[in-house]
Amino acid sequence: MPQNTLPSSAHWVRGGSRVTVRGRTGRHTLFVRQDGPTAGPPVTLVHGFPTSSHDWSPIVPRLAARGHRVTTFDLLGFGHSDKPRRHTYSVLEQADLVEDLWRRLDIGDTALVAHDYGVSVAQELLARGPARITRMAWLNGGLYPDLHRPVRVQRLLHGPLGPLLTHAVSERGFRATMRQVLGRPVPDEDLHTMWESIRHDGGRLLAPRLLRYIDERRTHQTRWVAALEGYPGPTLFLWGPADPISGAHVLPRIRRRMPSATVTELAGPPAVGHYPQVEAPDEVAAHLVRFLDAR
Repeated sequence: MPQNTLPSSAHWVRGGSRVTVRGRTGRHTLFVRQDGPTAGPPVTLVHGFPTSSHDWSPIVPRLAARGHRVTTFDLLGFGHSDKPRRHTYSVLEQADLVEDLWRRLDIGDTALVAHDYGVSVAQELLARGPARITRMAWLNGGLYPDLHRPVRVQRLLHGPLGPLLTHAVSERGFRATMRQVLGRPVPDEDLHTMWESIRHDGGRLLAPRLLRYIDERRTHQTRWVAALEGYPGPTLFLWGPADPISGAHVLPRIRRRMPSATVTELAGPPAVGHYPQVEAPDEVAAHLVRFLDAR
């Protein structure tokens, strides 16, 4: 079993703060971190479902050490950000909150790195203002709705019985699901740390509401795919092919539709799965540093 690479949740949270921002339904408070020099070139990292910005913790110090101003945050309903129970969560509002966070932090143009749920937020941000995104890096996520293959527990939680099933969601079940989507072994200690971000403040009960992003991907497919494929800036796909959700089966379309993009397949052995930044942090950090430093 490999050594754990994630710092404790308490250590990660101590390095951040809570910032109140405005979305279409009002004001919400997000957990936010700023690492690296304030005057450095900005890069914003957007995490996926169902975890938090803590997924990026092995990567952030390496980007900051290269002089980048690194912004990470927990999306609304995730990690240590607000988790309103009866809220109608939407990718569109998540993008509102990111834009207001950028405004409050005085971040103009920025590189953007997105994973899983975060790729939909990034596609919406690209659709709104591609000129402010200096570079775009994508890690495994449902860029094309017809190629997205949610695992069984996601399908169940997204279904009509989802609100009832949330009460049966446990750390043991989370670990079992993670083992299905990971390509490389991740220590139990790291999976426990990831689970802590989900269960914090009752977050595990929000899964059916957050999983509405699956429907939003279909609703906004035309606009979001156009934003993805039409983005003119430098683009990197840093991909774990062993991912059953958004893995190797997505790459032929990416290569066909975006031939000028850089596609880096983390094929191992062993091949990386759905969480490249957790499964292969050294490789992911090295590829991101090269991509972000390129001129």
